[in-house]
Amino acid sequence: MPKPLVQATGRRKAAVARVRLRTGEGAVTINKRPIDDYFTSATYRAHATEALRVASRAESYDVDATIDGGGISGQAGALRLGIARGLAEVDPELRTGLKRAGLLTRDAREKESKKYGLKKARKAPQYSKR
Repeated sequence: MPKPLVQATGRRKAAVARVRLRTGEGAVTINKRPIDDYFTSATYRAHATEALRVASRAESYDVDATIDGGGISGQAGALRLGIARGLAEVDPELRTGLKRAGLLTRDAREKESKKYGLKKARKAPQYSKR
């Protein structure tokens, strides 16, 4: 396997994606599996590879990613951010287009922690008057 051009990290919710970009023909591999096997939904595949389409580099780079933590949605978002950061590092001229599309911004929304006396972070037990 050829040496990666660049390595980048993307995070979303509880998911972390370590992304390696190599010159190639557009193959995306996640945890040593093709993207079609990993993300069965076309929506998540499109969301994860959005940065390649915005930069019109879908057939220029091979993406090899290791993703752990979180769920499907968070993992797709983490991969998207990782790919965008990698593309911006490889070619600084792409940065403005990726930034305008909102692909270089880390979505900081996290799950709020549960509070004692409550059922979830904010949901209270049912109130009974009598």
